[in-house]
Amino acid sequence: MDEQTRKLLEECCSGCRMAIESFRQVQEYVRDAGLKQLISNYTEKHCQLEEEAASLLKESGNPEKSPGIMASAMSHFTTDIKLTLNSDNTQIAKLLIDGCAMGIKTLGEKSHQYNQADKKAVSLTDRIIRTEEDLMKKLKDFL
Repeated sequence: MDEQTRKLLEECCSGCRMAIESFRQVQEYVRDAGLKQLISNYTEKHCQLEEEAASLLKESGNPEKSPGIMASAMSHFTTDIKLTLNSDNTQIAKLLIDGCAMGIKTLGEKSHQYNQADKKAVSLTDRIIRTEEDLMKKLKDFL
């Protein structure tokens, strides 16, 4: 596997794991059944996408990449503070929309940066971005 493909797949793994961690973290604050179901559905979708990226990395003998410890800790801390102060649907939706936007921005950047990555990695990246865009649209109903 070439370096660009590996790096793009590592970003896909890391981004999906960050999303999954965020979904699990906010789940305890969600009271609305519709929002709870939406988060559950997208947790599953992100798990599948992360597994696909991890599988492609493993096939080539590369380890999965986890989000950075500092990034995870800061995200977790910030989310806890915000939701402790206000955990209504609007606040939860805003936090998740911000996370989606960050994921889209990061993967879009990396996709352009690693433009020589193989087609499987690029296709997976595009699917993750579309998944984030779709989730953002659905979360707007909770604002």
